[in-house]
Amino acid sequence: YLLILDVFLSFRWLVIAVGLVRAYLAKGSYHSLYYSIEKPLKFFQTGALLEILHCALGIVPSSVVLTAFQVMSRVFLTWAVTHSVKEVQTEDSVLLFVVSWTITEIIRYSFYTFSLLNHLPYLIKWARYTSFIVLYPMGVSGELLTIYAALPFVRQSGLYSISLPNKYNFSFDYYTFLILVMISYIPIFPQLYFHMLHQRRKVLSHTEEHRKSE
Repeated sequence: YLLILDVFLSFRWLVIAVGLVRAYLAKGSYHSLYYSIEKPLKFFQTGALLEILHCALGIVPSSVVLTAFQVMSRVFLTWAVTHSVKEVQTEDSVLLFVVSWTITEIIRYSFYTFSLLNHLPYLIKWARYTSFIVLYPMGVSGELLTIYAALPFVRQSGLYSISLPNKYNFSFDYYTFLILVMISYIPIFPQLYFHMLHQRRKVLSHTEEHRKSE
């Protein structure tokens, strides 16, 4: 089951990658490429919610908390920001996080697939624990810039905001919420980034020692 799932998940992100390349070649520009992959991105990224369930059921050994945070943050960017605020869909920052997500996921699920087959090429292992050095900051930058670009439109339209008075005696300011989301990246990003750097040193150094012993 896991092997079939990982192959499928690798394929879904390859579909998005091919869509981006085809759109770029057709237009001759990287601007507004989001529209060429909008539907598969929404479908595949929403489907990633199943990964949280797999972790919770113990089908995969990954952390439920970390997986939930990563998946939910992407679903949030996909639907609550990029889909909901149409004006940001032409921003280059959207392409920045989409490209980052796409390359990261192709590498990640290829890693899982070959690991299950007990035939993991060193290049894929190296890419799994090295590409994030560039791709993670790239994706986070795209996410933050997209949320920032959405702020004036959210403020002007009052999107998802609830004002008093109302029968529930409850108010919610989506504009402020987005700002808090951006601030939350400050403590969370460094922790995850340095955790991955630690994992990289641990895994790749162990691999190098194993190769030398052979």
